[in-house]
Amino acid sequence: MNASLLIASAVSGAAYSLAPGPAFLALLGIGAGQGRRAGAMFLCGHLAGDILWATLALTAIIGARTIGTLVFDLLGLGCGLYLCWLGYGGVTARLGEGGALSTEPKRPLMRGLAFGLSNPKAYPVAVAMFTASLAAHAASLGWESLPPLLAAACAGFVCADIVLIALIGAGPVRRFYRRHALWVARLAGVLFLGFGLHAILTAGAGLARQG
Repeated sequence: MNASLLIASAVSGAAYSLAPGPAFLALLGIGAGQGRRAGAMFLCGHLAGDILWATLALTAIIGARTIGTLVFDLLGLGCGLYLCWLGYGGVTARLGEGGALSTEPKRPLMRGLAFGLSNPKAYPVAVAMFTASLAAHAASLGWESLPPLLAAACAGFVCADIVLIALIGAGPVRRFYRRHALWVARLAGVLFLGFGLHAILTAGAGLARQG
């Protein structure tokens, strides 16, 4: 396994964890309200979802070589449209009652587990992240590449989670989030729009080649 591919997978995993989105906003809300320990518990639960969606994303990239690309191009197109929809929701976000965008769960570990496994945006974001760094090498990847690439992605998840745990409980971060929660949500929306457009363009190019 080429070391550059392992690094690319690890960077994709870290970027997936660090990219602002629903889980990131939930984590900021928990950290702002309950501190680092609660945030760490949320991330421990969420890691199960990270591993699941990374496995599916890598399977899609590797499987495109043996199964064919049509299914994955259609999936990518649908994912891109959905991401754009989520992005629009973030850009047009409003504060709810009480001036908050998220609630504080009593059991952060279980909230993180449920969030990680059920978050509907997780798969399209994972596909977009890993495709951006690995798609150019898809032709050289086989099923034997899946375990090392997944292990590298997990290393990226853990490194990113350590960074997040260090950040979320810091006083300046907690004060910043409480003051600018709405703009954090809107920034996340802009990022989702970018990932969505990238996925649409990539899938569209693949479908055009099939035509």
